Parts: sequence; structure tokens; C-alpha cells
Amino acid sequence: MARFKRILLKLSGESLMGHQNYGIDPERLADYARQIKEVHEMGVQIGIVIGGGNIFRGLSGSQKGFDRVKGDQMGMCATVINSLALSSALGAIGVKTKVLTAIRMEPIGEFYSKWKAIEAMEDGYVCVFSAGTGSPYFTTDTGSSLRGIEIEADVMLKGTRVDGIYTADPEKDPTAVKFKDITYDEIYTRGLKVMDLTATTMCKENNLPIYVFNMDIVGNLKKVMDGEEIGTLVHN
Repeated sequence: MARFKRILLKLSGESLMGHQNYGIDPERLADYARQIKEVHEMGVQIGIVIGGGNIFRGLSGSQKGFDRVKGDQMGMCATVINSLALSSALGAIGVKTKVLTAIRMEPIGEFYSKWKAIEAMEDGYVCVFSAGTGSPYFTTDTGSSLRGIEIEADVMLKGTRVDGIYTADPEKDPTAVKFKDITYDEIYTRGLKVMDLTATTMCKENNLPIYVFNMDIVGNLKKVMDGEEIGTLVHN
């Protein structure tokens, strides 16, 4: 029996690079697809938001002279490319998918609505939500918070390259201590960077818990669904 019935899985675009410096690593993409299929076969309803940082980041683009709105729109397009890649990888191993876009892009993807997404998940499709919120100045973290709340997910699973939340960056501070669980208020008071402030506040106000874990280790997604404590739970 899976720990959660319906999940919003947030994946980082950077993780899709694997060992490359840019773009999509086919091996990492296939690993993600197999893990998602494994959980889907447990009967879990799955919505996915994937970032675009492996291709383009709107904020970093604006720092290099791009107009911020156009930069963010380029970032949205990057998330669509990643969503299509993940959808293709899932389809190749027999998983039905729908790509839903926050801005109209037929026939690339269907225009997103909450009810369309829930109906598709209940019909056995994995839904990949792309183009963020459809508006500039919002990150894919905020997009995933919004979609998670809208589809009434039990939890947002934030797949990262670290195995949870620490008192400091474990890649820079070897003395950093991992939290098994932490409240939203503690995240604010400690100034921890789990997601951007808008996304974190949305989850807090709508009582959507976040589970942070290392998605890059094959098999970890199923471990989370089996109830193994391999990451950090954020809650009210």
C-alpha cells in the first residue's frame, strides 16, 4: 500500500543534465521514467512539474541583459522541452502520459485545467505540467506548489540531488545536520532555502506537506512511497 494516493512530483531541470554540462542526459531521463513507472504501478496518481534550468533560467538571463519577462517566457519554453522529453521516455516504457501547458500550445500539449488534470490522473495517466504558472516572475517551485494545491495532492515530493534538508548546505559544510522533519515556521526562522518564499508560503497556507529526497538515487521514489524515512518532511 503506497504511503500517498496522489502526489505532485517536482523535479529539477539541472538534474536532467546528469553528468553533462547542458541539456538532457538520456540515461538520467530513463532512470527517472523507470522510477515513476514503478510508483505508477502501485496505483499512485502522479502529477509532475519539471524545471528548465538545464536549458535556460529566466532570472539568470535577465542578469545577462535579457528582458525579465521574455527571459521567464524562455524558461517556460525550456520546461516544455523537458516535459516532452519525460513524456516520451515514459511512453516508451508503456506509461500513458499527458503534457498540460499553462499557456496554449496545442498540439504540443493540452491547455491545463484542474479538472482535466484530475480526470486524466484518475484514468491512469501521468500528467506532466509545463510552462510554470504561465506568468513571468514566478519560479517552477511556485508552479509546482500551485499545481499540487490545485490537484489536491497529498504531498509535494521534491526530488533533488541531496537527501533532505540540513542545518546548512551539506555540500559546503561537512558539519551540517539533517532534519527528519521540520515545520514551515522553522524554515522561515532559520532562513533555510528549500524552495523560494512564495512557493513555501503557498504550501504552508494550504497545508500541503513537502517531502525532500534524493531522486538521483534509483529506487528512492519507491522507498518514499513505501514509507521509508530517507528524506525530510516539511509540515505545519
